[in-house]
Amino acid sequence: MSKKRSIFEEVGSDAPQTATPSPGVIDRAKRTGARGAVRVWLMILFALVVIMIAVGGLTRLTDSGLSITVWAPLSGAIPPLTEADWQAEFELYRQIPEYQLQNKGMTLSEFKFIYWWEWGHRQLGRVIGLVWALGFFGFLVTRKIPPGWTGRLALLGALGGLQGAIGWWMVSSGLTGTMLDVASYRLAVHLGLAFFILALIAWYILHLGRTEADLLQARRSGEKKLFGMTTGLLHLSFVQILIGALVAGIDAGRTFTDWPLMAGGFLPLDMWDLDPVWRNLFENPGTVQFIHRIVGYVLILLAIGVWVVARKSPNVLTKRAYDWVAVMLFGQIVLGIVTVLNAAPWYWAIAHQFGAVVLIALILRARFLARYPKSISIRGAAA
Repeated sequence: MSKKRSIFEEVGSDAPQTATPSPGVIDRAKRTGARGAVRVWLMILFALVVIMIAVGGLTRLTDSGLSITVWAPLSGAIPPLTEADWQAEFELYRQIPEYQLQNKGMTLSEFKFIYWWEWGHRQLGRVIGLVWALGFFGFLVTRKIPPGWTGRLALLGALGGLQGAIGWWMVSSGLTGTMLDVASYRLAVHLGLAFFILALIAWYILHLGRTEADLLQARRSGEKKLFGMTTGLLHLSFVQILIGALVAGIDAGRTFTDWPLMAGGFLPLDMWDLDPVWRNLFENPGTVQFIHRIVGYVLILLAIGVWVVARKSPNVLTKRAYDWVAVMLFGQIVLGIVTVLNAAPWYWAIAHQFGAVVLIALILRARFLARYPKSISIRGAAA
């Protein structure tokens, strides 16, 4: 039996050692993964997707989307290299309705112009896929993916592959029958998924910009009401983007070129002419543009309400984030009006589309700060 020690007796080197406590999950996460490097990679992907959305818009505005009539994900990366190759591609284009009903008599030189636009659009998609694959598998092999992030980053690749398939599904709708353009419904799905991927990347970038410990602590002081209202604003903005795709798909932006009225009245003419009646909500240019306008008004009213609530936030950075959302949404409304008044020329249409990208990014940032407020030091700098 060991001898009892006095409470005043010094403990020597033979005293039992206390085990060092092991770090928790959050502390271990600080020392594993490469959050900064993964975040930079995601920023590159974000920029590429933004460019892709712009190039896709220009491809539609130049009527180039149906110039390549086959889907060849790998071999299609090589464009026609000889005169015979160009003639073969041109002959395939001559078989579709767009050529026979709209572009009959087009020269090979004119065909090459629209072909290069569509080829560039598809090639950029391949580049995005390659950048994702190199980054994802590179981080995976070197075990640099932060804990819990492997599935999220793999999801981006899966969605990118799905987007490529939907792109062809969209193009194929314009290759038969009497179609002169792709189906507006499919265009809306294609653009909607592009914005969803973009939003997901942006959300990941925001998360990786701070440590898990910081996020866990910040969430305790999150503003649930503001976060919930901003989620509603985000969803309505996404719906408005889908309606905008319908507007673009049937050239509804060039049908009524006055504002705030439509051909001198509040309601457009022939608003319910199509049969069955539900088709007017998606295919009647006047009805679709009217819905786009009304949702825009609702969106600005909701944004004002969210901004008023945000003004009560105790966090300065959160307030500023919502200020920027309000400014950008007002600018986007103005851009939409200018686009309509000028019958939607390509430069205003692209500016309006890019404005939607900026708006979604700003709403996501404000929503993130509502859930994970960032503290401010006494001097006003971020703590």
